[in-house]
Amino acid sequence: MKMNQSQKKKQGIDLYAGMTIQGKWHHQHYVIKRKLGSGAIGSVYLCEHNGKERALKISDNSASMTMEVNVLQSLAKVQGYRLGPSLFDVDDWISPQGTTYVFYIMEYLHGEGISTFIKRNGSEWIGVLMLQLLDDLERLHKQGWIFGDLKTDNLLVLSSPVKIRWVDVGGTTKQGRAIKEYTEFYDRGYWGMGSRQAEPSYDLFAFVMVFLEIFYPKRFSKDTHPKKQLLHKVDRIRPLKMYRPCLQKAIEGNYQTSAQMKEDIAKILYRVQPDKPSVRRMMRNHATVKTPITIELAGISVLSIFYYVSSLLLP
Repeated sequence: MKMNQSQKKKQGIDLYAGMTIQGKWHHQHYVIKRKLGSGAIGSVYLCEHNGKERALKISDNSASMTMEVNVLQSLAKVQGYRLGPSLFDVDDWISPQGTTYVFYIMEYLHGEGISTFIKRNGSEWIGVLMLQLLDDLERLHKQGWIFGDLKTDNLLVLSSPVKIRWVDVGGTTKQGRAIKEYTEFYDRGYWGMGSRQAEPSYDLFAFVMVFLEIFYPKRFSKDTHPKKQLLHKVDRIRPLKMYRPCLQKAIEGNYQTSAQMKEDIAKILYRVQPDKPSVRRMMRNHATVKTPITIELAGISVLSIFYYVSSLLLP
């Protein structure tokens, strides 16, 4: 992971299991259970508060943490939808050494990585997860934000119903500004396919790389013809070939909005009228959802379509 403008990478303090963090201002107590990971800005821990599991992010970079909190609060304003994790508390913590750290408490999401989910459940789920992710990106972009550091590590797939969720919004950047945090493999600037200006097309390039990494878990470095290389990688993956026109447009930066790409993906998925009575009933029951009612049977299962439509109706 890299940060824009040569910003220094900072990490949160190392906390240990059983340690209690008490907020300076709100006086809430959080018991550390284990470390979940570290990023460019701080570290994240699983903690317990009043018998419930939460995620605690802590850092000495107050400015960046304030920005992340602002993003989470902005996402919470998207009525009826949960884009990022729910935010519960923001406070300071004074370490035993007298150092002040900023921390915030967010929802702990129980799920699995998108690559693990696809390998366990099958590639017929790819179209569903694409539409869900594009739904969420569209709402984020309408709020004036760009995800920036979109990658598989920042995505979880929850069950009952199946729903893709974001777990880290640390790279989210206001539209029009320079991307502040990125990972080379997902960065169109690295591939020579565009600038690092925060705009929807930046996220949509990373969107393609998310689905490529599912099938290339070791990733790959760019060669002398990056565009040709990326399209060749798409062509070699059978489950992605049906989406090739859409993925090519995203690689080339020819989508202005996430909604445009979502519409094209939907046209592919819903090309053939379903002939099963159960599917027709399900579509009629959810007639208020503005999605097409035809399905490409070759690419996706009836079950996965049901879960996609269900996810549209849930926060």
